[in-house]
Amino acid sequence: FSLSIAKGSFVTLLGPSGCGKTTILRSIAGLVDISSGQISIGGRRVDDVPIYKRNIGLVFQSYALFPHKSVFDNVAFGLKYRNVPKADIARRVSQALDMVRLPGSEKKLPSQLSGGQQQRIALARAIVFEPEVLLLDEPLSALDANMREEMRVEIKKIQKATGITAIFVTHDQEEALSMSDRIVVMNAGSVEQIGTPQEVYERPATAFVADFLGKANMLPGTVTSGEGQTAVVSLAGGQTVTVAAPRPLASASSVTVVVRPQKLSIGLTVANRLAGRVLSTSYLGGSAIYEIDIGGPTPIRANTPIDGRLVREGEMIDVSFDPAGCVLLDESGRRIS
Repeated sequence: FSLSIAKGSFVTLLGPSGCGKTTILRSIAGLVDISSGQISIGGRRVDDVPIYKRNIGLVFQSYALFPHKSVFDNVAFGLKYRNVPKADIARRVSQALDMVRLPGSEKKLPSQLSGGQQQRIALARAIVFEPEVLLLDEPLSALDANMREEMRVEIKKIQKATGITAIFVTHDQEEALSMSDRIVVMNAGSVEQIGTPQEVYERPATAFVADFLGKANMLPGTVTSGEGQTAVVSLAGGQTVTVAAPRPLASASSVTVVVRPQKLSIGLTVANRLAGRVLSTSYLGGSAIYEIDIGGPTPIRANTPIDGRLVREGEMIDVSFDPAGCVLLDESGRRIS
């Protein structure tokens, strides 16, 4: 595994459980010893430096607050360990609590706070001593949906305001897309793709990235005409689409057309019209998700705004997508470029 992170950026390690993202985070922190290679922060090699000398802030999923200590003592713990003068400790704790929007809570115990407030205290404790790097290991997974969304915004604001380099670990794609400057998509201990949220979502480098990040529609087919900047692909179900091709493709070559559910339109005939039958309808308020049988090996999913009536199960409909609104993968599952 190799990665270079720009100072002041917010980078997310994204992947399924067991892919290695937490091991990497713990290695950077000094909680896990690496067997080879090196870790450098600001040009200084730290893999042989004890954890308490790495100047790293840590925020865990479990908050890891001292239950018998006050909020003040929890936040001040790292400062006292670094022998910061008492007057400075009081000032910096107050500033950190202001930053996480919990002023005046110094005398409370963790048990007197909600889960979201406890996570804010854990964040204050991690930033109060101005670390070079802030490591966040799935810090939002124990919160309810509304609190998670609120904390995403807060963490990003605080990171930008302080300029701390942040490395965030999650398996939640929405967290990764909404918070990150760059996303590192991981699978089985290896990097599948590194890029901005838009790059990894719009231009997945592999079948794994396309499926893990957003559950894209994967339409296997065969190239029937691949000259110039477009290719005609006969899909496994017998229907034909025309797609933008980055280079000429050999006829009869096997490809997979990757189309995000949001790229599919219902009832519009912009291009690539595919006839199908609605298998299920999920109403989401302003939009709906349709599962549609187009005759291929698996149904496709369309996530579209509701314009008029909701299409019901069993109805025959047409879905379409722009030729440039998809990605082509080769037989090995890698993006054709």
